[in-house]
Amino acid sequence: MPRLSANTPFVHPDCEVSDSIFGAYVEIGKGSRVANTIFGDYSYCDRYADIANARIGKFANIAAFSRIGATDHPLHTAACHHFLYRSDDYWDDARRDEAFFARRRSRTAHIGHDTWIGAGAMIKPEVTLGDGAVVAAGAVVTKDVAPYTIVAGTPATPLRPRQPPAIADRLIALAWWDWSHDALRAALADFRTLSAEAFLDKYER
Repeated sequence: MPRLSANTPFVHPDCEVSDSIFGAYVEIGKGSRVANTIFGDYSYCDRYADIANARIGKFANIAAFSRIGATDHPLHTAACHHFLYRSDDYWDDARRDEAFFARRRSRTAHIGHDTWIGAGAMIKPEVTLGDGAVVAAGAVVTKDVAPYTIVAGTPATPLRPRQPPAIADRLIALAWWDWSHDALRAALADFRTLSAEAFLDKYER
């Protein structure tokens, strides 16, 4: 019997999950924290990922210790400490700054389909990774990444295309990530053995 299910996400021990929605065949690695996030079908994160305020496409590969939607602190005020907005943790007569938290939640990171985020990488709020993009381990992504582009460094900059632009455009048009579970199984051998171009030649209609 397969380990992953279409109906129930596989959430490993010691995870903290809140206000999140998971698609089919999703896996959340041990000790990860996921908040205000939507995981598309077949996407997963490995151990101790920290993901907040994100919309993650299908077939996203998120490595261990990566962080998506890292929260921020106010920089324009006299202090940047969280006593400013978590005030009820410090005083009986003070309330949390709900407007601050609402702004945090609204700053959504968007992760495309068939993406790969390397170990220890960070994706800042409001950044979009295009479909097929790859983020090298340890990179800090502060700007949008074009589809099928590999980025690396701090801050992350383009390293090279993952696929030539013409092939990338054809893959996006094919949108194999929207295929049924049965169609994916039927094409499994070709996914494993064919080049992207040969795969496209066979499956484009």
